[in-house]
Amino acid sequence: MGSFTEEFERSFAKLHNVKYCITVSLGTSALYLIFKALGIREGNEVIIPVNTFIATAEVISLNGAKPVFVDIDEKTYNIDSKLIENCITPNTKAIIPVHLYGQPAEMDDILKIAKKYNLYVIEDACQAHLTEYKGRKVGTFGIASAFSFYSAKNLGAYGEGGAIVTSDDELAEKIRMLRDHGSKQKYYHEIIGENFRMSALQAAILSVKLKHLKEWTERRRSIAYLYNQLLSEVDGIITPYELLYVKHVYHLYVVRILNKSRDEVRKKLLEMGIQTGIHYPIPLHLQKAYKS
Repeated sequence: MGSFTEEFERSFAKLHNVKYCITVSLGTSALYLIFKALGIREGNEVIIPVNTFIATAEVISLNGAKPVFVDIDEKTYNIDSKLIENCITPNTKAIIPVHLYGQPAEMDDILKIAKKYNLYVIEDACQAHLTEYKGRKVGTFGIASAFSFYSAKNLGAYGEGGAIVTSDDELAEKIRMLRDHGSKQKYYHEIIGENFRMSALQAAILSVKLKHLKEWTERRRSIAYLYNQLLSEVDGIITPYELLYVKHVYHLYVVRILNKSRDEVRKKLLEMGIQTGIHYPIPLHLQKAYKS
């Protein structure tokens, strides 16, 4: 908390043209607090993509609600908006579009569905710093959005960190209280909260790095385009797909291997000093934690 935190919150909110940025300890904490503040609880359902980091589902479960898994679009790897409506029930309260790998989800379709059924849209923008959909930054479409500043992210702290952005006055106030033991003033507690504060050291580091984020983002994009060009004539590899009306920020450069063993390719790359990962090796509906 304090001046370093407040400076970063002001800068990050201004960058997204929203009223409020509330820093928290993790991207996971950001999602958790949004659900907590909105009162999503047992008996409620929340629609999410099946291919995402487990935190997207965990925060729903930790608030007592049920994640409903929807398959992904084969090109973008984001939630397939054509499949969402079939999964809506009287218990559905929200949709979480995850802007996976830095690629924005189809927000026009999602917002249209949400409006039709009176659902919250909560964006998981943890991998999507400065990602744009039709000229508008992601994180600004839903009632609130979560960002992660884990050290490997495009805007990373020297450890852990996260933030919530919103323009909803009442929601912002409640999230701030939940973040800090249900308190507006030290030692005066109006509701039951928790400790999800972000270190002022991380906020100070992020404020410095934020000044370079646009430059770094364009550098990532230019490298991704170079990869696309060099790999375009290689058989059996599918490079990332970028829609004409979006700005993909390539948090990860994700390829698909068709005619060779994925493990064999990874092994040979590692021998050349090139690290790779699988994102994600097991989709959420096949995870042991979600066997039910």
